[in-house]
Amino acid sequence: MLYRLMGFAFAFALALPATAEENASTTIFRNVTIIDGTGIAAQPDMTIVITGETIERVAPSGSIDVKSYPEAAIIDASGQYALPGLIDTHVHTWPLVDTKDGPRIFARFLYSGVTSVRDMAGDARVLASQARRAKLNLTASPNIYYSALMAGPSFFTDPRPAASAQGETPGEVPWLQAITPDTDMPLAVAQAKGTFATGVKIYANLEASEVRRITQEAHRQGMKVWAHSTVFPAGPGDVVAAGVDSISHVCRMVFEISSERPDVYDHSFSPDYANLSPGDPRIRAIYADMRARGTILDATVWLYKLVEERELQNPERKPKRQNCSLDYVVEQTRVAHQMGVEIATGTDSYTPVEDAYPGLFEEIDILVEQVGMTPLEVIRSATLVGAKTIGIEETHGTLEEGKRADLVFLSANPLEDIGNLRTVVLTVKDGHSFAREDFEAGAFNEAE
Repeated sequence: MLYRLMGFAFAFALALPATAEENASTTIFRNVTIIDGTGIAAQPDMTIVITGETIERVAPSGSIDVKSYPEAAIIDASGQYALPGLIDTHVHTWPLVDTKDGPRIFARFLYSGVTSVRDMAGDARVLASQARRAKLNLTASPNIYYSALMAGPSFFTDPRPAASAQGETPGEVPWLQAITPDTDMPLAVAQAKGTFATGVKIYANLEASEVRRITQEAHRQGMKVWAHSTVFPAGPGDVVAAGVDSISHVCRMVFEISSERPDVYDHSFSPDYANLSPGDPRIRAIYADMRARGTILDATVWLYKLVEERELQNPERKPKRQNCSLDYVVEQTRVAHQMGVEIATGTDSYTPVEDAYPGLFEEIDILVEQVGMTPLEVIRSATLVGAKTIGIEETHGTLEEGKRADLVFLSANPLEDIGNLRTVVLTVKDGHSFAREDFEAGAFNEAE
């Protein structure tokens, strides 16, 4: 029996992935222009030293003696631009995991320079498995940080939570919890945290007092709190005042000034957008509060463009986003940006599977070309602000010494044309390299 146990232990040890220390090889990228994600100007002729999973050095090329790294792989990146890995702060990936298109969509994120995503609620059983495989680089995928959802009991008649709790009862599982004034909140948050979720998502059909109670307990237990901008009946001002870390969907800011606000989440209700100003002083007051608190706006602007396009193609279909026009969304986001609110880059949708790049690039285009953010500002949003949204800014989001080796290399300058973000040459995630040409050749089913 002892020999059998020893044999099992030996086999188990062999099955474990090697530690970072055991695989701590060094790669040096020389003569590259760095756009570091902080918002400062580009830095030309720089050298980046990556050892294992960490950015060891970032310095002018003339100040680093590559001979002091005799075992390093040295890459001349002249003419290229290095950025921190990009972050999509609003995705729903769990339905993709077991589909034929799933591997390509996950890989498309990664080979396009997207090294992290924030998943905004789904089946945590599936998400935990995919997040593990991504973290261990067992599959070509960005790292996944996901949420556990909380809402009022009436929300769980919606078919979406039923799909995310297959085999169980929605509202009664740790990743989809129905909240009432009688809920034991420390226990509810502990159960959410036990799913390995990074944050709690506050979705719908909750009073302001419950939004506050969830937020306080989640923060006490070290979890982020991500909420819809209107939770129904709790409005945008209530949600921000509760202390949440980010709010999603800029269009719903209108419910702060609308004469009517449903008591429950209701897609069929449409405010009178034509007579409601995005610059209304009451909305501006919320943005001022967000700026003071550091609350991040996950605007999801591109989502509304998609909805508008679909409705034009199918005019007989009922509007699904309270008939909120792209023009209104753009202006609302512009007001927030002008008032100093941090804007994250979230999509909440996907480009067709055959497209070369994911929807994050469409979101970024709109933020620059229509909202009026500069390329430097939007790159900061897609890197450092994204990391802040997830809560990983201490280790991710900027290209600097000591940070995680998550980078993307481009062949053209995105500060001259934001569309040049689509000139990806190489992605580095956790120190592992993913050449864009491999994705284009279809060689992405398993990460090396």
